[in-house]
Amino acid sequence: MSGAVGPIGGAAGTETTKLILTNTGQVACTLQGWPGVSYVGDGNGTQIGPAATFDRTQAAPTVTLQPAGQASAPLRIFGTNGPDCGITHADGFRIYPPGQKASLFVKSPTIAACSTSPDLEVGPLN
Repeated sequence: MSGAVGPIGGAAGTETTKLILTNTGQVACTLQGWPGVSYVGDGNGTQIGPAATFDRTQAAPTVTLQPAGQASAPLRIFGTNGPDCGITHADGFRIYPPGQKASLFVKSPTIAACSTSPDLEVGPLN
């Protein structure tokens, strides 16, 4: 499994992107649920701030990924400009595919992260 993050865009106060998971194996696999997501930094994978909360307003379908197939989940980034944010630079994201204990690192060199308050929300894979 490999991970990527789509382009980050949006209005002031709320940015949006997609987490993209790709099946790098030789056989189909299934995923169902919400990926675990957090910022990481310090050049060594140290988690920055709390992990993303789950947006449970939509059901989480079971997704079958053929080899090289992809699934995505919406990611919202809130309030990195607030006074209680503790803004810092992140190296990227740590992503746990649903049902997995091994994480993926996705580099994203231009991310501002909140170190003291939650500011990530992720939707289900689809």
